[in-house]
Amino acid sequence: MAIQLSNTPLLEWAGDSLAIGLFEDAVELTGELATLNDKFAGILKEVIAEEEFTGKANSTVFTRVTGGNAVKKVILVGLGKPEALKIDTVRRAAAAVAKVAKKQKSKTLGFSFPLWNNDPGATAQAIAEGVQLALYQDVRFKSEPDDKASKVETVELLGFDGQEAAIARANQIVSGVILARELVAAPANAVTPITMAETAQAIAKDHGLQIEILEREDCEKLGMGAFLGVAQASDLPPKFIHLTYKPQGTPTKKLAIIGKGLTFDSGGLNIKGAGSGIETMKIDMGGAAATLGAAKAIAQLKPDAEVHFISAVTENMISGRAMHPGDILTASNGKTIEVNNTDAEGRLTLADALVYTDKLGLDAIVDLATLTGANVIALGEDIAGLYTPDDALASQLEQASATSGEKIWRMPMEEKYFEGLKSGIADMKNTGPRPGGSITAALFLKQFVKDTAWAHLDIAGPVWTDKENGYNGSGATGYGVRMLVNWVLGTEV
Repeated sequence: MAIQLSNTPLLEWAGDSLAIGLFEDAVELTGELATLNDKFAGILKEVIAEEEFTGKANSTVFTRVTGGNAVKKVILVGLGKPEALKIDTVRRAAAAVAKVAKKQKSKTLGFSFPLWNNDPGATAQAIAEGVQLALYQDVRFKSEPDDKASKVETVELLGFDGQEAAIARANQIVSGVILARELVAAPANAVTPITMAETAQAIAKDHGLQIEILEREDCEKLGMGAFLGVAQASDLPPKFIHLTYKPQGTPTKKLAIIGKGLTFDSGGLNIKGAGSGIETMKIDMGGAAATLGAAKAIAQLKPDAEVHFISAVTENMISGRAMHPGDILTASNGKTIEVNNTDAEGRLTLADALVYTDKLGLDAIVDLATLTGANVIALGEDIAGLYTPDDALASQLEQASATSGEKIWRMPMEEKYFEGLKSGIADMKNTGPRPGGSITAALFLKQFVKDTAWAHLDIAGPVWTDKENGYNGSGATGYGVRMLVNWVLGTEV
């Protein structure tokens, strides 16, 4: 699919489907749209009246155009109230249009949208992102695609002359989101610690990043007992991945993104039982997938910030070598952990990743992980939990989230809840009482960051969806990539 700019006037554009964005309760056709309605023999006013189209955000109607016109169909999409227009509304409206165009077997699709915030670049980028993310289909593991219908081949943005850089930027970001989706969606026999490391190496080779892969022996030398305790039951070797993007010249900031990388989580000896969703535990590397997706996008965008992309990747399996409930592990900062639940393994891998990253002398660290079911209970499936003691970093991530449309909600870091993690024979346990489980998980992670501003994102809910949701089809969403990119780019100012 090609997304391109067109300097063809609206009244002269020719193609299969023309998409027009209209604001809520302001669907009276004036100016060019009134002239277009006349050209189409009044069909636009007619469909607005017949379908009672009010311009509500993401609502769509379409109609065929008769009379020998060069446009075959018109798709009207609502943008909501103009004073409430957000950039993600534009992105979602473009996605809604793309789905209608695909269903209508349109090969060429034109967009005529008003500008968000008088910003043609941001508007063009949002349209390009929404279309591509909505139309992406993962057919890698099918012998034959389910959908053999004609595809949208060409998308033209009308009235966006000179915004080629915005389209290129959208393409670069989308490439990272799609990588994350494909990593999360692939089964655990396709995405393993070995293949995750190979993916990171390919990103480094293709985009000029530095890379270091720490093997088991390297991790042992660094004292990563928490990470290696989780990894010891698997027949597959653990891989500690460290990708680095460095800009030309002096970096404005030095940042890190850490992703939880459990390519499969059986629960260990506290094995996940019936109804636990064990068959979905290929998604437990969603944080690492977003980290690698962000690395791919940022390497192409070339910001002025230095960025480190880190993941301690392994499986959590069952064997004669498995860690036992009750074992005590020693993390690389010397803190000891009583393992009272082997299914709370992600925080153990993150502990050593945080200690490692904290020593790099950076300005800020963000980790993201499919960490707790408790966060899903608290915030549902669409919203990630944000945990940080740093107000400035929280504000940066909230702004990045607002632009990307990937929802987060800041949760409390209630220090007294750490009492529930205290152990009689070690420094701490790896789980606390059931109440506040996502908070105690974040407080556990906080013990492994000493000198760097830090935030934790619990993405257990939004990493996967079982239903169509805006520009996300069912399955892996690639959650976090666009927000992380926005965060990194936002640090340049």
